[in-house]
Amino acid sequence: MTTVTNYERWPEDEGVRSSGEWHEPPELLLERMRSKIGSVLYGKEEVISKVLAAFLAGGHVLLEDVPGVGKTMLARAFAAVIGGQFKRIQLTADMQPADVTGGSVWDGRSGSFLFVPGPIMANVVLADELNRTPPRTQSALLEAMEERCVTTDGESRRLPEPFMLIATQNPWDYEGTFALPEAQTDRFMMRLSIGYPSVEHEVRLLAALADNRSVDPSGLKPVVAVEEWRRMQRECKTVHVHPDLLPFAVSIVSETRAAVELEAGASPRASRDWLRAAQATAYMEGRRFLLPDDLLATAEPVLAHRLTVLPAYAASGQTAATVLDRIIRSTPMPASVAGRRRR
Repeated sequence: MTTVTNYERWPEDEGVRSSGEWHEPPELLLERMRSKIGSVLYGKEEVISKVLAAFLAGGHVLLEDVPGVGKTMLARAFAAVIGGQFKRIQLTADMQPADVTGGSVWDGRSGSFLFVPGPIMANVVLADELNRTPPRTQSALLEAMEERCVTTDGESRRLPEPFMLIATQNPWDYEGTFALPEAQTDRFMMRLSIGYPSVEHEVRLLAALADNRSVDPSGLKPVVAVEEWRRMQRECKTVHVHPDLLPFAVSIVSETRAAVELEAGASPRASRDWLRAAQATAYMEGRRFLLPDDLLATAEPVLAHRLTVLPAYAASGQTAATVLDRIIRSTPMPASVAGRRRR
């Protein structure tokens, strides 16, 4: 847990705790969730924390990584600790939209069409190798991600609550991959990378396998019930935001739209997602007020994947992350909140 030093409560923060009592403080439950997921994904505490923050904020996560580093394990473990239903979609080049959303089939007994739900109808859905399927099938996920429903045969059907999507994509230069449409990339709250384990953690993984002590992620016991998780999602939206932090965040987002290195900047949806992710980060630490560092800690995973670097600047080594870092460093923080920093 992060310690905040030299802090005095802002007057606006009084009375922002939500009503109702928990049997345990939510931050302790969330810490236990992180610990349980960490028992199957060794040494990836930072990634686990960011995934939890994104889902707590009601967002979706795009994992861009090489195969075999634990992306499926992470999704299964998360579904288990909230007691939710997990479904996996292995996306391929010949997959059709109905293979994701479901569709109607003729039932000879009843003499009518019946709707057969697709794998998107679950609390936690893993869309594996999203960029191996054509854009038409990728677009089948757009409505589900934003509207929390799917439309088939002219009828809209609500998805389960909560609904969270983890999509994985292979590096862009892998054979047989399609680029993700910008509209879809923008609907992911965060883009993260798990990365290879350290030598120490890979030895620990092999030792657990050799001794038959490895943990099946789907066998993890729930830490919270689905309704408790939904309550956490509602409560984290009430985390207080100092009014002066909002212009600071908007200034950074606006600058991405004007930066000479960038072809495309961040959208208003990005601003919304950034604020929600920062609120969730504060909530996970047991605070009901936002610190500037909550915004700074979530800036890159929320904003960088929405930025497109012009080829001339990309050739010189510029990336979305480095451009964003320059913008943040050059944007002055309001004096009224600059002292509310972690030591």
